[in-house]
Amino acid sequence: MQTRLTPARKRIALVAHDNKKAELIEWAVYNKATLGRHQLFGTGTTGRLLEDALDVHVTRLLSGPLGGDQQIGAMIAEGRLDVLIFFWDPMSAQPHDPDIKALLRLGVLWNIPMACDRITADYILTSPLMYQEYETILPDYDSYLKRKV
Repeated sequence: MQTRLTPARKRIALVAHDNKKAELIEWAVYNKATLGRHQLFGTGTTGRLLEDALDVHVTRLLSGPLGGDQQIGAMIAEGRLDVLIFFWDPMSAQPHDPDIKALLRLGVLWNIPMACDRITADYILTSPLMYQEYETILPDYDSYLKRKV
């Protein structure tokens, strides 16, 4: 069994589609003290808005449609992100829908907590596990990697 130790200070990616940015910013401001204990990452405009609203450093990546979603996905695959908060808009098609699906797939693939709405984000942020080291059990992909092609 392979594990990864998640630190007490989590590395959190915060992402929102245009129609959900205001909701994410409102949620983040409400949770400013809690989020301030962790290392924050954001895509494009969302990262800038979060940095301004929270008055904390947010490592900003590219805009989602320009590759930011893929950057976050790569960070998840490399074990460099611990939590994904992604307020996505289920009511409008996005030009980068395949990237969004790939990002969500990687979150599940590498067993990280993800929230796609406010209530789930609240549950994650208020979990006692957010403030302590946590040994994440990683899925075993050995049989997949060793398969005959």
